[in-house]
Amino acid sequence: MRLLIWGAEFISIDCGGTSNYTDKRTGLSWISDSGMMKHGKSVLVQNRSENKVQYQRRRDFPIDSRKYCYTLGSEQRRRYLVRATFQYGILDDGDTYPQFQLYLDATKWATVSIYDATRTYVKEMIFRAPSNSVDVCVCCATTGSPFISTLELRPLNLSMYATDFESSFFLKVAARINFGAPSEDVVRYPDDPYDRIWESDLVKRQNYLVGVAPGTERINTTKKIEIETREYPPVKVMQTAVVGTKGALSYRLNLEDFPGNARAYAYFAEIEDLANNETRKFKLEQPYIADYSNAVVNIAENANGTYTLYEPSYMNVSLEFVLSFSFVKTRDSTQGPILNAMEISKYVQIASKTDRQDCKFLISFYNV
Repeated sequence: MRLLIWGAEFISIDCGGTSNYTDKRTGLSWISDSGMMKHGKSVLVQNRSENKVQYQRRRDFPIDSRKYCYTLGSEQRRRYLVRATFQYGILDDGDTYPQFQLYLDATKWATVSIYDATRTYVKEMIFRAPSNSVDVCVCCATTGSPFISTLELRPLNLSMYATDFESSFFLKVAARINFGAPSEDVVRYPDDPYDRIWESDLVKRQNYLVGVAPGTERINTTKKIEIETREYPPVKVMQTAVVGTKGALSYRLNLEDFPGNARAYAYFAEIEDLANNETRKFKLEQPYIADYSNAVVNIAENANGTYTLYEPSYMNVSLEFVLSFSFVKTRDSTQGPILNAMEISKYVQIASKTDRQDCKFLISFYNV
C-alpha cells in the first residue's frame, strides 16, 4: 500500500491534509496526500499542541497486518534525513493511545508509543539512499490504529554524516541539542539550510537533560561563527553555549532505544573573548572512552581561532539507555568547559528491502 512521491529537493508531506500550501514561518512548500493516498482516512486533530497547519489533521490507517507506505524518490548513494512526526490530540470516547511500528524500507525504525496528547513525537533517520526510492511505512498496531502527521525528506551535503558503516547501518537520531538556547523554540530551516531540528536545552521532559553541574551558565554572542566543516551546524546554534564556571559541565538524559552503538558529535566554538593569559582546556570525563577521554580539548587551538567551529566526533561508542556525560577542565586551564551543541545517533542495521513485486498497490504522485 504505497504513495509514491518524487522530488529532487525538500519533500514535505502533510499527511491527512486537505490542500497544498506554503508555511509562512519557514517558507517551505507542503503537499497534501489527499486524493493520492487512498488508504486510511483524514482525521481532525482535537486539542493539538502545535498551532501549525500540518498538525490540524492526521492520517489514520486500518488496524490490520499490512504496511501502509509512502515511497519517496531519492538519488542513489546520496545522504538524506527523513523525518516522520505524530500528533494525536485528545482521545475519542472508548479509544486508547496508539502504539505501532514505523519502518524505513524493511528496516524497523521505531515503535511509536503515544502517551501524551499534547506532544508531537518526532522520529528522524539519516541514511545513504540504497536506490532511487525509499519507503516509509506504518503498520502493526498493538493498541489504537497506526497514523502519521507529517513526512519530510531532506537531502544533505555530500560530506555530512559519513560513516564507515553506512552500507550496513542507518543512523537513528536520538538527540540533537542546542545548548544555551535563549528560549524553548527549536532552530530549523531557514536558520539550518538542511532543516534539521535543534531542540532547546530549556525544554523540560522527564529524565531529559537533568543533573546540571553547579556553576553552569548560559552565554551567547551575535558575532559570526565559522561553521564550514563536515556537519555544518547552523550559526544560530553555535552562537549560544553553556559554560562550567566551576570547572565542570554535566548532564544526564535518556536515549530512546538504547543501549547500543552510537555515533556522537560535539560542537564547540569559543564565543567569549578570553584575555591573552586565559585558556579553556577540558576533557571528556564521563563516560570514559580511552581514545577520546585522554584527549584535551583546546577549542581556540583545535579550531585555529575563536568564533570558529571545532567538531570532534565519536565514531562508534557503546552507550547505555541513561547517558551521563561530563566535561571537566584541566588543571592548567583558567576557564571551565564550554558546549554549544551535540548530536547522538544510534546505528540501526539495515534489513534487506522488500521486493516491490510483492506489493499489490502503487499510488503515484510526481512532485516537480
